Amino acid sequence: MTRLGTPLSPNATRVMLLGSGELGKEVLIALQRLGVETIAVDRYENAPGQQVAHHARTITMSDPAQLRALIEAEKPDLVVPEIEAIATPLLEELEAAGVVRVIPTARAARLTMDREGIRRLAAETLGLPTSPYKFCDSLDELQAAIDAGIGYPCIVKPVMSSSGKGQSKIDGPADVKKSWDYAMAGGRVSHGRVIVEGFIDFDYEITLLTVRARAADGSIQTQFCQPVGHIQVSGDYVESWQPHPMHPAALEKAQDIARKVTADLGGQGLFGVELFVKGEQVWFSEVSPRPHDTGLVTLATQWQSEFELHARAILGLPVDTTLKSAGASAVIYGGADALGIVFDGVDEALAVPGTDLRLFGKPESFVKRRMGVALAHADDVETARRHAKEAASRVKPRRVD
Repeated sequence: MTRLGTPLSPNATRVMLLGSGELGKEVLIALQRLGVETIAVDRYENAPGQQVAHHARTITMSDPAQLRALIEAEKPDLVVPEIEAIATPLLEELEAAGVVRVIPTARAARLTMDREGIRRLAAETLGLPTSPYKFCDSLDELQAAIDAGIGYPCIVKPVMSSSGKGQSKIDGPADVKKSWDYAMAGGRVSHGRVIVEGFIDFDYEITLLTVRARAADGSIQTQFCQPVGHIQVSGDYVESWQPHPMHPAALEKAQDIARKVTADLGGQGLFGVELFVKGEQVWFSEVSPRPHDTGLVTLATQWQSEFELHARAILGLPVDTTLKSAGASAVIYGGADALGIVFDGVDEALAVPGTDLRLFGKPESFVKRRMGVALAHADDVETARRHAKEAASRVKPRRVD
């Protein structure tokens, strides 16, 4: 039986999140509903998750010395990485020494923090179907890889970035240098290394939210949410919906791929497995060992959202991936570079039938920074998508001078 303590007491169950953006914020809320004492860590003060946690800490999480000092001082029961830019070798060292348990495992955090680790695992170790790819350390290597077989069009991404930053499509020779420069500017940590992928002519892409959780007999079982469809622009999600219809054979292949990659990564928790689909063919794209931005839609569609599933799974509790309703999400961008923006039109947005909003509380806005999301549930996906986009369009962020 899993024992949970009382927050702010000597017997508290303490969970530290490394990264406290909008996704981390929802995980923290889910943990607090189960009586967990939470520690929200981020690289800047007043991050969304820090606004709701019991404790807020601000450090450079990629600095091993700072991260070690914080973990040794706070003594959390669990450390939950929520972003990529973390000193994962240190987490492996602390986990091996029995200092802390890392979610899902320190190895999984290391492998998935950069595209090279997870792509080599998926394609070269597990033999999963992926797009053709090469890793490149210079503009010349990028051009050579394209000329040697990757071809045009192709996709270039930094080995470590999030939310599509630094990702672009190359349609011909004139785009190569521009894409290289964009990748160098968009990476979380400047490695000077990219992955170039051959373009797959897919019908659609999905996120298959996959949960590894403890069953009643103590074994770890894998469960799946209904597929989440989404639209990305420059690698950043702008709209998602659930469920996305799939051919039964394609769904079976998608679940098999997700089961294999998450089993190899191990541990407990929710994983966001991204896949390309064409007819009955399925290709692995990426995996995140944490809630996925496209999965924000589950706040409107499932009895337990992806955040509640993650919280329960990491605590060793039973989970329920049942769909409650068709639904959709649509992103609300900041629209301006400013501190402390205000949001007009919230009442008009919530007047759209079946809608809800999440305004993330980020202290600083950028023109294309995700500052909130509109959610909608309906009898069918098409209606939900229409309502979510309408609600998002009615929210008007603006700066106050």
